[in-house]
Amino acid sequence: MEKALETMIANMPEKTGKSLQEWAALLKEKNFTKHGEAMKFLKGEHGVTHGFANTIIHLSKDEKGGGDDLVSAQYKGKENLMPIRDKLLALVKTFGEDVTITPKKTSISIIRKKQFALIKPATKTRIDLGLKLKDTPETERLGNSGPFGTMCTHRVQLNDVSEVDSELTQWLKEAYEKAN
Repeated sequence: MEKALETMIANMPEKTGKSLQEWAALLKEKNFTKHGEAMKFLKGEHGVTHGFANTIIHLSKDEKGGGDDLVSAQYKGKENLMPIRDKLLALVKTFGEDVTITPKKTSISIIRKKQFALIKPATKTRIDLGLKLKDTPETERLGNSGPFGTMCTHRVQLNDVSEVDSELTQWLKEAYEKAN
């Protein structure tokens, strides 16, 4: 499912005339209160197909804060991990305007044209940061993808905000650049 979503987001400008970020900004401007209103607007006024319209609305809600409930649920009882998450999110936002942060039920996807990172509170004391770094050898710190499977190529286990350091920043930036 992740792969299909990545493909859909990558094809969005060509198929719909706008990027996800452009659609999200437009929907935010319109501030629809109901899903059906936004669907009617995208399909009727912009000729967007049903599948793309539904995806745009869903991901736009996540971008403008609709994903807050998902994130709150992820960190219930793990509030001590929030500074690590917040530092990671602040960091990836500095990479460019094309970064999309999409909360899911158990993780936060970080997407450029493709997903390049995943933030997941793995235990009460650890965040797992999944990275897509094809052809990058594993190290003691940059381990195999573990529970992320094919969604990521590597995983870094973070127990403290100080571990969001220059080495980790370099890996995240590389993953971002490869997601173009």
